[in-house]
Amino acid sequence: MPETYPAYLDLHRSGELARRVEAAVARLSDCVGCPRRCHADRCSTNPASFCKTGRHARVSSCFPHHGEENCLSGWNGSGTIFFAHCNLGCVFCQNYEVSHLGEGREVLPGELAAMMVSLERRGCHNVNFVTPSHVAAQILEALPAAIDEGLRLPLVYNTGGYDSVETLRSLRGVVDIYMPDFKFWDERVAQELAGAADYPEVARAALREMHEQVGDLEIGAEGLARRGLLVRHLVMPNGQAGTRQVMRFLAQEISVNTYVNIMPQYRPAGTARRHESIRRGVTFKEYEEALKIAREEGIQRLDVR
Repeated sequence: MPETYPAYLDLHRSGELARRVEAAVARLSDCVGCPRRCHADRCSTNPASFCKTGRHARVSSCFPHHGEENCLSGWNGSGTIFFAHCNLGCVFCQNYEVSHLGEGREVLPGELAAMMVSLERRGCHNVNFVTPSHVAAQILEALPAAIDEGLRLPLVYNTGGYDSVETLRSLRGVVDIYMPDFKFWDERVAQELAGAADYPEVARAALREMHEQVGDLEIGAEGLARRGLLVRHLVMPNGQAGTRQVMRFLAQEISVNTYVNIMPQYRPAGTARRHESIRRGVTFKEYEEALKIAREEGIQRLDVR
């Protein structure tokens, strides 16, 4: 198999991708595509959906990103497409203008396909869909045209972890690399900081499905990720993320070989300062403790910067 062989080509050749596109787009008229299950008609002019996204995706930016994990960014960058709005809405989001305020523009399927192809032509190592959970149908819809124009890059599903298992199953054989966050373990924290008390349960089910589809992260001879699961975990002040429980779950219920990026860059962005527990940044001691916990719980494949 070639180094950059993507998972979706066989689906396209067989006609299965077209069938999935048709089904995914049809479901937008009564949308239950994410755990919010709004039942909104996203084909209407003003859809009453949590994600504030209608028939077409909104894109904030599209560029080669050199700040992702080394196995994604490589030397030419990870080809990121940042989608506007979000189905989670964390109060501390560092991209608040994009995720909450919807900064960006609506794009038609052909335009989204052209963005994917342009990233490949610029030498990117993958196409990295950032915050894709609410626009999985639109990504699927754009993919056939991108393939016809020559797209052959691995696809990265860079998500907050609040994903419907049903939607993920529609992406089987499409996504090569799943890159979810696991943000919170405690339901009360998830409710306060994201308005989603079911986040821990949803994330656990989503990660199980992702790993079942793609397995542990495979990194090729050149140091680039080819396929598999990469989990991000943001260290938060005062233990709000539940790091020990998250690492224990990954080691015991996903795989001890799970590739994990424990991230220290939390800062009180968005409306975080309204919440006593997360008004400050993370200390170096808290970050070091999170790394220690991961190793104690059996996680050894930690991203190194």
